[in-house]
Amino acid sequence: MSTVAIEGAVIALADRTHPAPPAPDGFDLAAAWHEHGRVLLGYAANALGDRQAAEDCVQETFVRAWAARDRFSERRGSVRTWLFAIARNVVVDAARARARRATPVTDEGVARLLPPQPGAEDQVEARVVLVEALAGLSPEHREVLVAVKLDGLTYAELAERNGVPVATLRTRAYHALRAMRATLGEEETDAHHA
Repeated sequence: MSTVAIEGAVIALADRTHPAPPAPDGFDLAAAWHEHGRVLLGYAANALGDRQAAEDCVQETFVRAWAARDRFSERRGSVRTWLFAIARNVVVDAARARARRATPVTDEGVARLLPPQPGAEDQVEARVVLVEALAGLSPEHREVLVAVKLDGLTYAELAERNGVPVATLRTRAYHALRAMRATLGEEETDAHHA
């Protein structure tokens, strides 16, 4: 959505809503948009690092300002100060909402290490077990296992990248896989005894 589209949505909001008593100090939505819209967009874009989310935040800022226009008072602060206070709340809300959203696991490499699971809950649990098992490895063993089995590097490519001989990398991968199988096997055994 461009700033022109946001402006159109803001102005349309003012036209569509039922007339309410104007703010004591005369809050003018269109004038506020023209004077502060771009600055608010820059603020939101810098805060969120996402232009689309920033545009949504600016639109929400003006929607909230319009809904609360009867509470605006220049005696307490300028229109700009009031809009930035609203924008700050909107940006914080957007950032919190984004942080709460689960990031979908799309790493097919992790899925290849896991046996197929019947239900989604089982898959989540299996992934947690796998991540814990990987975390239990030494950094050297984990690096080889992830690079070769998940990222698809060859031992020669990994050796070239980190300067460790191929034979050492193969040995590390062997021991890492044994440790992973032992850890994952213990988890399965513990689950059956519970």
